[in-house]
Amino acid sequence: MSDVFVHTFAPMGTVVTIQVVGHGEDQQQRDARAASVARAADWFRSVEKCCSRFDPESELRQLSEHTGVPVRVSSMLYAAIQFALAVAEESGGAFDPTVGQRMEARGFDRNYRSGERAASAVATSDGVSWRDVLLDGDAQTVTLMKPMVLDLGAVAKGLAVDVAARELEPFVNFAVDAGGDLYLGGHNEKDEPWSVGIRHPREQSLIETMQLSNTAVCTSGDYEKKSVVDGNVHHIMDARSGETAAALASVTVVATSAMVADALATAAFALGPVDGLEFLERHAVRAVLITPRLERFETGVRA
Repeated sequence: MSDVFVHTFAPMGTVVTIQVVGHGEDQQQRDARAASVARAADWFRSVEKCCSRFDPESELRQLSEHTGVPVRVSSMLYAAIQFALAVAEESGGAFDPTVGQRMEARGFDRNYRSGERAASAVATSDGVSWRDVLLDGDAQTVTLMKPMVLDLGAVAKGLAVDVAARELEPFVNFAVDAGGDLYLGGHNEKDEPWSVGIRHPREQSLIETMQLSNTAVCTSGDYEKKSVVDGNVHHIMDARSGETAAALASVTVVATSAMVADALATAAFALGPVDGLEFLERHAVRAVLITPRLERFETGVRA
């Protein structure tokens, strides 16, 4: 006999559901499971407090107030920025965490809780890119060489999923779903691999289903977030041109961690079907890319 503990909450502008599959534990074990789930949920709030572009009090926004000087940051923020910069370099700048001000100008500047504008007061700087962010690993400092606002949206949610998953690892069988960014541990309540559906980008249905265990899967889609200024503009841009990435409708990536899967999916989306597929093949991840005309591309990796 199995039971499933389910906890749903709403941090980081999304709905998160944590499921932990049990097998008839006693009350003490169930209490321990509930406490672990609560700690996993707290990680989302910690990552949000650290990495949010929309909260003026977040560590990330506080960093944006300092230009040209090294700022010592938390290990969590340092790791998120370091990874985002690595993906920017790997993608040739198609993915770039320094697009915060450009995202604000496109209408992605509203606090998801209140609906109020949460734009920064940082002056716009021409030609800013990931190369204008300097890291010092020994001192754990970040130096913004030009005025900028970092956007860690394609990194932070995956990071939160990963640290929550690590909290739940002792339970073996669990799932963390943060608005489509998932980590799936072990098996479901039927003792089978978890079934994950890829949304049809143009219909309210599934276009494909995967059976997965002990891995993360994330999807970036042009249907997820639209600008309040222009409903035809979605939240993924090719940072090299500053234009909306329009050659793909969705990219789904399966990887060892949600942070990796989320960032690689976003970068591949910005790169387009040809370069994006090559990019994902080079990083040896399983992925499915779908164009607006519903053409399907897939990497050769099946792990």
